[in-house]
Amino acid sequence: MKRTFLTIAFFICFSNLFSQEIIGSWAGELSVSGTKLPLVFTIKQNGADLITTMDSPMQGAKDLPTDSTSFIDNELSIDAKKFGISYKGKFEYETIKGTFSQGGASMPLILSRKKEGESVLKRPQTPQPPFNYNIEDVTFINPKDKNTLAGTLTTPSDKKDFPVVVLISGSGQQNRNSEIFGHKEFWVIADDFAKKGIGVLRVDDRGTGDSNGATLTMTTENFAGDTNAAVEFLAQKGYANIGLIGHSEGGIIAPMVASQNPKVKFIVSMAGPGIPTDELLLLQSNAIAKVSGATDEELKSSEAANRKIYSFIKNYNGNDLNGEVKKIVIAQMQKLPKEQQPSADEIEKIAEEESKKISIPWFSYFMKINPDVYWSKLKIPILAINGSKDLQVIPKENLSGIKASLEKAKNKHFETIEFPNLNHLFQEAKTGSIEEYAQIEQTIAPQVLDKMSSWILKK
Repeated sequence: MKRTFLTIAFFICFSNLFSQEIIGSWAGELSVSGTKLPLVFTIKQNGADLITTMDSPMQGAKDLPTDSTSFIDNELSIDAKKFGISYKGKFEYETIKGTFSQGGASMPLILSRKKEGESVLKRPQTPQPPFNYNIEDVTFINPKDKNTLAGTLTTPSDKKDFPVVVLISGSGQQNRNSEIFGHKEFWVIADDFAKKGIGVLRVDDRGTGDSNGATLTMTTENFAGDTNAAVEFLAQKGYANIGLIGHSEGGIIAPMVASQNPKVKFIVSMAGPGIPTDELLLLQSNAIAKVSGATDEELKSSEAANRKIYSFIKNYNGNDLNGEVKKIVIAQMQKLPKEQQPSADEIEKIAEEESKKISIPWFSYFMKINPDVYWSKLKIPILAINGSKDLQVIPKENLSGIKASLEKAKNKHFETIEFPNLNHLFQEAKTGSIEEYAQIEQTIAPQVLDKMSSWILKK
């Protein structure tokens, strides 16, 4: 009996030792319709078993689970039944040469060992050490909601008197770098500004990184409270020339805070709303659908459906928004031509999913925001910028809206700029489509960095 146990124990130890060759992260690129799609498999040991997670950085997918992993006779086999994915490849020193299969299609995929911290996406603007400025990790509390916020404060090392800005991210929970598709836009801004003599505080949104306080009931108003707490934190540290830079939704949070807190001395709005948000979303949906190839009839039908739902949400005062919106969605789908209608069960499922998304407190609150209420109260210096290829916050209407509100406020210290050929992330773009964000190596156009920093230093 002892001998049998020793044999089994030896086999397990030998098997684990053999598996160590394959442990780690492996990256490769699929060629899909002329586009390179990076994939990463991360393989770990779990007792005598191997477990694997998948990342698709271009699609913003991370840590996707798989069902099984084996490594026998130098052959790696991974199955992810939920996604209809499998991979089989032969291990050869530091590469794995194999075949990736999904949905009946197969294509070659060569994997190479990925170093820890290495990005599989080319992002040449991501800052690299050594850094010639001060970097301080900080935490502070939003006294109203009692949540703790964590971030990084970067300051020039060769100056004592300098402006400092709070960066405010757009919709969705994002970390302090406002990271999306491997782009770390806020870190790029902080690095550039610190080198030019501007301090930057960038903060993890609630529920990301080291910040807590995320709830199902949080709205833009709560995020504005977090930003206000950041301003107060900087003021307590002795900073007097404090500004706000808000991107997208952050571009409406900035005037919300500034209209209430006189400690805010200037604002930069990066693709911030300038018109009522329901109108903004209608323009956004139309622009994205159009670039995706929708017909005029489809655009018209979609706009009518969205307008009805948005109007209902804006004016709703009941206590079952989810159920009421679901009824509207079902009615809209039942109006489709018979050949386009899903089955009754599918209609029910789709309606349930869609109504849950658009009846959350954040969406209801956001839908009722009129930016003019805040912009029209401000006389501080303001720089509002957009890209001409922005499909999410359409430049013409939103910049015009901000300008009209500031003129109403008799603000004599503002500037609005539409940068040609830049998208919502302020990358140099061809179409402005969301799919393009990940494909572009540039994180933010240099002329945008230069304009913002020179404007801040001048003001």
